[in-house]
Amino acid sequence: MFHIVLVEPEIPQNAGNIARTCAATGTALHMIRPLGFEVSDKYLKRAGLDYWELVNISYYDSFEQLREQYPAARFFFFTTKARRRHSDVRFQDGDFLVFGKETKGLPEELLMQNEQTCLRIPMDARARSLNLSNSAAIAVYEALRQTDFEGLLEEGELHEHTWSDLL
Repeated sequence: MFHIVLVEPEIPQNAGNIARTCAATGTALHMIRPLGFEVSDKYLKRAGLDYWELVNISYYDSFEQLREQYPAARFFFFTTKARRRHSDVRFQDGDFLVFGKETKGLPEELLMQNEQTCLRIPMDARARSLNLSNSAAIAVYEALRQTDFEGLLEEGELHEHTWSDLL
């Protein structure tokens, strides 16, 4: 299982979308306070649809508190300031994918302390950043691709319909 960490997320719809991605991928979600919304926020709940019971979600008062709970884990920090691409790393089961708040990203101090594990998702130089929920989905699906989508349903099934069934 992979882990997505949101450090001080601000927009409930993004957090809800990420929670839905976590539910669909078996990824744990960790949120670092302060949050820019209440966990009862209707926009957060609506974006996550009816998947909330499928999400393994934990809350922390600081990033240090999370790290203390998982001292042997590998943490990767997603930022537009990184020199390495997200696809240049060999992800492993149990890795933590860390994202910052929508308006400022991750704290500069945290990035400096973890420069070797900072990653960027390539994009056009004219854009400031990608949407947080899109970035989290790109990152977790790259990690899952590298681990052969272990534990996920990979095949769907088409059902034959006649035109009269559709009318």
